[in-house]
Amino acid sequence: MSLALDPAAQDLLFREARTANTFTDEPVTDEQVRAIYDLVKYGPTAFNQSPLRVTLVRSPEARERLVAHMAEGNRPKTASAPLVAILSADNEFHEELPQLLPHFPQAKDAFFSERPVREGAAAVNAALQAAYFIVGVRAAGLAAGPMTGFDFEGVRKEFLDDDHTPLMVVNIGRPGPDAWFPRSPRLEYEQVVTTV
Repeated sequence: MSLALDPAAQDLLFREARTANTFTDEPVTDEQVRAIYDLVKYGPTAFNQSPLRVTLVRSPEARERLVAHMAEGNRPKTASAPLVAILSADNEFHEELPQLLPHFPQAKDAFFSERPVREGAAAVNAALQAAYFIVGVRAAGLAAGPMTGFDFEGVRKEFLDDDHTPLMVVNIGRPGPDAWFPRSPRLEYEQVVTTV
């Protein structure tokens, strides 16, 4: 059985997509980021939680502050990318549930009144949305360089608050020279899928 998605789109989003390590200096516009969000916001989450929050790092001063929290090997990438996004989970996402789940507004209190429950739900669903975000960057014809090599607590204190948990930093732009490492192997279907 073939996929419904055009093979060129399959390549753009998955087969040829790679984590970019260098970028050109071509800017990433607010319009491009809005188009990415306006596409990926439709990806499903449990109870339509939508806990992902995106902090765009554009100013040189903010970039310098962020680079200081990156692992040594990630600093040059983050320093040179045209745009950097900090993706985080909003642990107070339940405040938006009456708007996001109008047919069941009581879900806010019925399921998410306790902070530990919210943190667990936010982590899983924001990570799911982060994956959508990366695919959306690719759909815009841009390259994404997602990274978890950074001081999470430092980034939280510098850019977020106690209600937000950082998930990853994503460098965004057009790929530059030697942007890709060689493709690493993937597991085969039989190694991953079990039928019971």
